[in-house]
Amino acid sequence: MVLENAYWFLFHDDDLLVKEAEGISHILATSDIEQLGIVPINAQCIGFFHEKECFVAHVDSTTLPEGFSWKKVRPLYGNIQEECFWFACRAFHIMNWMKTSKYCGCCGTQMNVSTQELAMKCSNCDHIAYPRISPAIIVAVIKDNQILLARSNRFPPNRYSVIAGFVEPGESLEDCVQREIKEEVGIEVHSINYFGNQPWPFPDSLMIAFTAECSTEEITIDNQEIVDAGWFSAHNLPDIPDKLSVARQLIDWFVEKQTLNHT
Repeated sequence: MVLENAYWFLFHDDDLLVKEAEGISHILATSDIEQLGIVPINAQCIGFFHEKECFVAHVDSTTLPEGFSWKKVRPLYGNIQEECFWFACRAFHIMNWMKTSKYCGCCGTQMNVSTQELAMKCSNCDHIAYPRISPAIIVAVIKDNQILLARSNRFPPNRYSVIAGFVEPGESLEDCVQREIKEEVGIEVHSINYFGNQPWPFPDSLMIAFTAECSTEEITIDNQEIVDAGWFSAHNLPDIPDKLSVARQLIDWFVEKQTLNHT
């Protein structure tokens, strides 16, 4: 049964079903679900948005009337209300977790959506699995009036960004900062300071951002994850990430800091 007066984040594969109006995308309401005749599969409550209950669910592909379309979540930024975009990111994270948690990691039995909490529960041994969150550091390394930017083999052509990497078991965030920078570009850092954080559901990260100052300057790239790296001034930046990411926030912070220092 589809609940009245709710928002629905409906996915087919990695695509989100949205309603289009005057060039803007909107999340579906219960009335839209009823209009389309869609039956949500494994609906899971993921909280409240604007005082309305929200659900994420999988749906079979269906022919859509005009005004409805399938969209990738990340490109929706700037074409949907920002607060709604981040809730869609939450839904995307949870949907991917549900898809990869179909079977129990203890006994292999099928998992079912819990009716008590945001979790999957084994129908055989009662093992409970919660959404996976992978902590990762991301850091702006500064040398005098320059910032360290690197190019990953996963980036679009000519794109550079700050260094990032996943936290390993038994490792503090600061230890991770030092290890990742040493491994990827061969330098050492000090004065590590917390900057901010950002949920990043592509696929399931929590990005914890830092700034740091370099102790050694010579760059030696690993030639595995990193294919190029260098020191850049605020007036000579390469192609950098868009404003959606905390990576861009770190770079913008550096640029603003340099601008203030020269006024």
